[in-house]
Amino acid sequence: MTTSLISLESILARPRALSPHNVPVIRETLPVIGAHIDEITPLFYSTMFDNHPELIRDTFNRGNQKLGAQQRALAASIATFATMLVDGKSPVDLLSRIGHKHASLGITPDQYQIVHDNLFAAIARVLGDAVTPEVAEAWDEVYWIMASVLIDFEKGLYAEAQVEPGDVFRTATVVAREDVTDSVAVFTLAGPDGERLPDFRPGQYTSVGVVLPDGARQLRQYSLSTASGDGTWRIGVRRVDPTAGGCPAGEVSGWLHATAEVGTTLQVTLPFGDLVLDQADAGTASAPVVLCSAGIGITPMLGILAQLAAEETSRRVLVLHADRSPGQHVLAGEVAGEASLLADAEVHSWYEDGADTASGPGTVHHGLMDLSAVPLPADAHVFLCGSAGFLQAVRPAFLAAGIPEDQLHAELFAPNDWLV
Repeated sequence: MTTSLISLESILARPRALSPHNVPVIRETLPVIGAHIDEITPLFYSTMFDNHPELIRDTFNRGNQKLGAQQRALAASIATFATMLVDGKSPVDLLSRIGHKHASLGITPDQYQIVHDNLFAAIARVLGDAVTPEVAEAWDEVYWIMASVLIDFEKGLYAEAQVEPGDVFRTATVVAREDVTDSVAVFTLAGPDGERLPDFRPGQYTSVGVVLPDGARQLRQYSLSTASGDGTWRIGVRRVDPTAGGCPAGEVSGWLHATAEVGTTLQVTLPFGDLVLDQADAGTASAPVVLCSAGIGITPMLGILAQLAAEETSRRVLVLHADRSPGQHVLAGEVAGEASLLADAEVHSWYEDGADTASGPGTVHHGLMDLSAVPLPADAHVFLCGSAGFLQAVRPAFLAAGIPEDQLHAELFAPNDWLV
């Protein structure tokens, strides 16, 4: 697997080391920043949105803001990056995931200055006299090292897509809709007037933007769940309903379920994402593939599987999926159909309830996913997509089964998905 033609590793290989005199300052102040992060980040976001209301209206996920998820993700990413800098570790996975998400949102270099100014103003207000000129200089350097790497990487992603930075928004039309369950709908998209939508790499996603009744343009990422090449895209959208625990309803998913019909025009972005299968990589082009998902996480796996089937690959493919019940296992028939086109493929499904009544696809198991029931090739590349809890459970299981860490590739559509 490679993230793109743009090598983040080569960007990180450039001299961007933290100045030696700033290393001990960062080590000493990391605990202080961490202890006050729950004060700093809400103040930062509220100040930034007061100064730039267009960001919360048109770019940032308002649901994640209500839950505090975005705040925690930003704080964790900067603190983690600082820790990696002083420990000499590589932050490739962290920055690759953030960079692709930024490109999918059309983030431009000038916005990094906005974040910097409001973030450091919040740090100064919360920590007061503790932010000496020495401390301010050290953390300023951390921020701009991280920002410069991301800016360079994102410029590369835009160049690879042959667009100017931020010019990723396009118009698409819904040409088909299928309500596969009461909470999941599958939309097929094409360009306006039947024009082709761009090709994509298996496993990538698009950001879908909708204008809500209050005038806000909200964006959410949805995986492309078909093979590339015919000029159309398919996305599976699970409606996010409010929960008793305080999780708000999904604004974009709710709007799509209630409003999007054949003929509806949507705003979409060019495809991005680093959970991709790269058939051109000679080192992995023949390696076995394990596609492992839970719930709606099946969508990027179906896209990868469909591409493998379209290319008539001879590589071994294992499809592993976990769901609450057979009735909630969306796109199972399509997965079975694509797998049947492959020379060497197995499908395994786990259900917490109703496994005894399930008729497939493939081999059915009862309960939570148990990797001991499946022979895993040691040289397999494993692709994971599902909830945070699912990924946190299965990722260690794959490692324990002997799959090397650099052969595990995960996706989770949440602000802190890189932590998984």
